[in-house]
Amino acid sequence: MARRVFFSFHYQRDVWRVNQIRNIPNIAGSAAAGFQDASLWEEAKSKSDAAVEKLIDDGLKNTSVTVVFIGAKTAGRKFINYEIEKSIERGNGLVGIQIHHLEDHNGETDGVGKTPAKLSAAGAKVYKYLNKERLAERIEEAATAAGN
Repeated sequence: MARRVFFSFHYQRDVWRVNQIRNIPNIAGSAAAGFQDASLWEEAKSKSDAAVEKLIDDGLKNTSVTVVFIGAKTAGRKFINYEIEKSIERGNGLVGIQIHHLEDHNGETDGVGKTPAKLSAAGAKVYKYLNKERLAERIEEAATAAGN
């Protein structure tokens, strides 16, 4: 059975990097807050904060782990913090994965970003992305640590 995972990331800056990682075997539901593609993101960002929060809440349903992909500008983002808070409330396992070194759509990498304070406060481990197999291991570690 596939593990359902919520991917949290700075959509505008890091979707290209995260899309390089998606579709890991045995990991299902890996879209952040239901933002499957740019058209949904465009629709969501025109809504109120409460509407976006509802999309996030719906995206978190039936998940057991939240992966926070950390790029150069992830820390301090309002909805990243909301996703972490709601993940903690749900009892999801949490893990941070640094992705600044992956290329964007222009073939450029980024500087190391700060770990979101709420992720650090939750005691989540943070790792540099190496490959899909290692990410799957980190997801399982986070699930086990949370008792999921």
